Amino acid sequence: MFNQIHLYFDLISLPNFIKHFQNHHKLYPPSISDTITEAKALFNLAFPIALTSLILYSRSIISMLFLGHLGDTQLAAGSLAMAFANITGYSVLSGLALGMEPLCSQAFGAQRPKVLSLTLHRYVVFLLFASLLISFVWLNMFNVMVFLHQDPYITRIGYKYLLFSLPDLFTNAFAHPIRIYLRAQGITLPVTLSTLVATVLHLPLNLLLVSHFNYGVAAVAAAGSISNLFVLVSLVTYVWASGLHEPTWENPSSECLTGWKPLVKLAAPSCVSVCLEWWWYEIIIVLCGLMVNPKPPVASMGILIQTTSFIYVFPSSLSFAVSTRVGNELGANRPYKARLSAVVAVFVSAMMGLSASTFASTMKDKWARMFTSDPEILRLTSIALPILGLCELGNCPQTVSCGVLRGSARPTTAANVNVGAFYLVGMPMAVGLGFYVGVGFSGLWLGLLSAQICCAGLMLYVVGSTDWDLQAKRAKMLTCTDSRLSNDDCDNKGQEEQPLICIMVTLAP
Repeated sequence: MFNQIHLYFDLISLPNFIKHFQNHHKLYPPSISDTITEAKALFNLAFPIALTSLILYSRSIISMLFLGHLGDTQLAAGSLAMAFANITGYSVLSGLALGMEPLCSQAFGAQRPKVLSLTLHRYVVFLLFASLLISFVWLNMFNVMVFLHQDPYITRIGYKYLLFSLPDLFTNAFAHPIRIYLRAQGITLPVTLSTLVATVLHLPLNLLLVSHFNYGVAAVAAAGSISNLFVLVSLVTYVWASGLHEPTWENPSSECLTGWKPLVKLAAPSCVSVCLEWWWYEIIIVLCGLMVNPKPPVASMGILIQTTSFIYVFPSSLSFAVSTRVGNELGANRPYKARLSAVVAVFVSAMMGLSASTFASTMKDKWARMFTSDPEILRLTSIALPILGLCELGNCPQTVSCGVLRGSARPTTAANVNVGAFYLVGMPMAVGLGFYVGVGFSGLWLGLLSAQICCAGLMLYVVGSTDWDLQAKRAKMLTCTDSRLSNDDCDNKGQEEQPLICIMVTLAP
């Protein structure tokens, strides 16, 4: 662990990170103007993404407030349904959708509009099919929860919440691919605007359905589904009316029903990587429930997860931005600029980690008072917050490095690192410290800290040892821009067969 900590602090220094690249690839350091230009490009992409995430975060708080207004039982039922929906539905769709990010960003950089548009169509079909399968799981939520010995009354109310959230699955099947399709082209403002308008309408919609018509838990779920549908409709309307789609748009054809092998090879590991991170926190909550007097640890964990979710907005936004930038530059056969984007993003993420750590340590005695006055919950949260801050030292660079791997079409590498760090290192450490050594609640967070340090060290090593020229060649094969292929070959075969060559390279040097 100490070697990984040393590696982390060595690599997050921008001069050391550049020197690391020079040692491996004999590169000259980038000019200050190039670095500033790249930082601006990343900021221009990341800022609207972060703003959108914060807007969505505020909308989820509105839903939780209305659930709490209905009563403790309804709040518990809604929370149970949300947890079930996140584990079985939203995390899966989000992870699958991220598989299209390298395809779209590299295709846009390579000026292959047909690949970009065809990827959008294929992923919509793919996610609609996945949503259909997930809906069968949701329809059986009551039986699953009763089998897991959950309270039948609370589960029945949660089941009603889930039923009225079903349309949201199919809305996301369209919304996720469209957002990534636009982001790959550097278009982020329409998503932010449509999300803002829908969130403004979310409050009166809840007031109407929950407070006026008294439809209960179902109304909160329905309001969320209607808001997301409005985001989708307004987004498509804005893009279509403004003509933003015209440079890269191709009408859907039967071709989108074929060539799914390359798609699945990118989507599956992306899904695994996202789900493993999402599920970690759900598992930790379950572990808290196994402790003596579980109520304070579970409540404190809820506060801490909300805190880390808020902090996560910023590195995740930068991760999406660097994924787009790396993909665009590799697709355009500019490996130097892709490398520069990775270096700048990792350096900025390290600064984010230091800021987040300082914030968590400074607020350790004040933050939980905004949620509760229970002395035991306050004590546990105060102990865990500094550890959470240390976790962010690893989480921020790890999240951004994962974006670099996505942009270079290496999701399997990210999935392997997450499995190893979180479930082979972090989980045994958390269980051992929390239950066997007797450290208790803070031991669970120390387990997460060990996972984050390990994950960040491995991710930074993979990014730092990347052969960017090789990644540019892989991008040529992925987007069918290799000069050895004729246009007909690319249109007829390259979309399906040629990308398999590069996608099978799961851990490139």
